[in-house]
Amino acid sequence: MSDPWLTIIGIGEDGVAGLGQASQDTLAAAEVIMAPQRHLDLVVNDALTTSVPAGTDLIPWPVPFADGIAILASLRGQKVVVLASGDPFWFGAGSVIARSFGPSEWTALPGVSCFSLAAARLGWALEKTTCLGLHAAPMTRLRRHLAPGAQLIVTLRDGDAVSELAGYLIAQGFGDSTLHVMEHLGGPQDRLTTCRADAMAGSFEHPVCVAINLSGKGTSLTVATGQDDAIFQSDGQITKRPVRAITLSTLAPKPGEHLWDVGGGSGSIALEWLLAHPTTTATTIEPRADRASRIRKNAEQLGVENRLTIVEGAAPNVLEGLQAAHAIFVGGGLSWELLNAVLNAKVRLVVNAVTLEGEALLAAAQAEHGGELMRIALSHASPLGQKRGWTSAYPVVQWGLQR
Repeated sequence: MSDPWLTIIGIGEDGVAGLGQASQDTLAAAEVIMAPQRHLDLVVNDALTTSVPAGTDLIPWPVPFADGIAILASLRGQKVVVLASGDPFWFGAGSVIARSFGPSEWTALPGVSCFSLAAARLGWALEKTTCLGLHAAPMTRLRRHLAPGAQLIVTLRDGDAVSELAGYLIAQGFGDSTLHVMEHLGGPQDRLTTCRADAMAGSFEHPVCVAINLSGKGTSLTVATGQDDAIFQSDGQITKRPVRAITLSTLAPKPGEHLWDVGGGSGSIALEWLLAHPTTTATTIEPRADRASRIRKNAEQLGVENRLTIVEGAAPNVLEGLQAAHAIFVGGGLSWELLNAVLNAKVRLVVNAVTLEGEALLAAAQAEHGGELMRIALSHASPLGQKRGWTSAYPVVQWGLQR
């Protein structure tokens, strides 16, 4: 087997001098070095530039990033080095490049990640710190992690994003949080600025990462099923918190699984499925355009819109061609036709019904196919004259079929 033609090298702000011997030797033998201009400048301006032959081609990685893959592919047959920040496989370019080429074509020499450098600077236990890459993602990705006492380290796209981060935390009620802003971490221009989010001022340079000690009275999401109804915008078409908690428990999301949420309404079932684990995905089917738009806004507010597909249309007509599901929830539009269609998918199935007609369908389906039939009847205390009494909600009949 021939040696890989491509080497991915992680480089820090200390440039070539901070690279291990294997990385320096590989860089010296390269016929082509491809990297963002900032990294090429580190190589060109480094005191050890003599280790890079004068004839080496230096190719800036283009923007958008995806355009660089075709350029890189055209370099097959030459000794190519791609430079990336720190550890290229932790919120970096490494995994994208690795997916684009065969395993025999590339090798990697990672460096120290900015997360490790930041944790070492502050004395934080990295295993107890949430690390996020926000250099190409919205601030809403932070939403599920916002809780007093939590520690986060995030990368940002540029210096201007520091004020955006502070503004987002303030808007969410966490303006008391302490921000440790780190520019050019690990290099000769290394600078640390510490202040509260609601007192953030000044300008910052790229590359930048921020360590956050979260503090404030903002609303935190629960780590259990059954989020507060208030976090979802709705027109009243929503599976309420207690029933939603039971429904998610029956659906039993697992890492990497995909859900069909049929009859999305506010999208609460699909959104809680996505909040359950960072690798879950979902498709929600909603026939009304206004509700589909509201689901999209809810997903954006919770920072999970990148893992949600919204299909406007009525099931079962729109089910064909969707990404295969591991579990299906039906919360609206129940009919024999729809029930037969989702049964044909032969995956875990949970169906909720509130009408007598829907109950009859589920009772017949359970008699034929088995599974668990459950009636959920809830009552809430409410004023009754000068005293209080129980107000009953419409009972929900739930059919769960595990496969």
